[in-house]
Amino acid sequence: MPGVYISYPFCRQKCTFCNFGSGVAGPDAVFRYERALLAELRAQNWPWIPNTVYFGGGTPSLISSDLLDKLTEAIPGRRWAEATLECAPGTVTPERAADWLASGINRISLGVQSFITGELRQTGRTHTAETVESDVAMLRQAGLTNINIDLIVGLSGQTAASWEQSLDWIARLDPPHVSVYIFEVDEDSHLGNEILLEGVRYGARRVPSDDLVAQFYERAVDRLAQLGWNRYEISNFARPGDESRHNLKYWRLEPYLGFGLDAHSFDGGERWANTDSLEAYITQPLSHADRTATDPSEERFFVGLRLAEGITPAPGEWQRFSQPIARWVEAGMLEKDGPQLRLTPAAVLLSNEIFQDFLHA
Repeated sequence: MPGVYISYPFCRQKCTFCNFGSGVAGPDAVFRYERALLAELRAQNWPWIPNTVYFGGGTPSLISSDLLDKLTEAIPGRRWAEATLECAPGTVTPERAADWLASGINRISLGVQSFITGELRQTGRTHTAETVESDVAMLRQAGLTNINIDLIVGLSGQTAASWEQSLDWIARLDPPHVSVYIFEVDEDSHLGNEILLEGVRYGARRVPSDDLVAQFYERAVDRLAQLGWNRYEISNFARPGDESRHNLKYWRLEPYLGFGLDAHSFDGGERWANTDSLEAYITQPLSHADRTATDPSEERFFVGLRLAEGITPAPGEWQRFSQPIARWVEAGMLEKDGPQLRLTPAAVLLSNEIFQDFLHA
């Protein structure tokens, strides 16, 4: 079944770890963007009725209740099987939670990242662990019980002890879904760029080593498994039946339409995207990039192997990719299980290198 992604790229502050095309903007730019986004949605000739919707950002929890209702009303099938709103801790109120539910939202993804005050302040975040605890209670009181909590491994100042404290909070709050992302060092975030420049700002000298990051990640895998959250994708853990239906579409190559700044779309055979220029999008919200045909076999290996269940290659794919498959099986990074092919536990942190081997093979 297809899905819909809505991009709301505005935040109250730009976090040091963030490498997304989001940030702070003035009220005029926000107003013009919201008007363009609504126009793009209303102009869509829907080829199908979606069963999942995902509001990503940025901070979509800052969208006014009136606008959110108009946006969801413009998408067919309201009361979808799953409709997620990304939410910054501290933006939840009982009134907002009730309005989200009334607009068709039934899943909240809280961008917590850490429960440790020192680590949060280093990123620019202002919330506390107690803020998150209060938010979760308000969401549950409103009837929004399908909650995800995001954590990041590799933040400045993070230690084995502080990471264990964040995992303790996960156990205490008991959300049905947890995401654990590894901080990416690249020039698109303030912290990543500072590390590449060998600077000291944003706590760049206090970022844990790659070996420590790997240990923290593996500790999360073990601890979450003990608590009942199974890893079903490299960065995602859920109680049985609570996996993100929308995000599974990306990894299973199911179709979705994206709306808003830098939003991507996929129809099962081709990909296309909106501009990543805010002014260009506001001026021409109905202009999309040229479509690019995909190689289904390459994509199945590149994307599908992220899933713990792995993939079921077709006979021709076993033959086409016989060399990289044999190489990584011999290295202990891939394993065969009848018709299935999947990453081994040891391969998860080397997965990008493995995936690249299946491109243009």
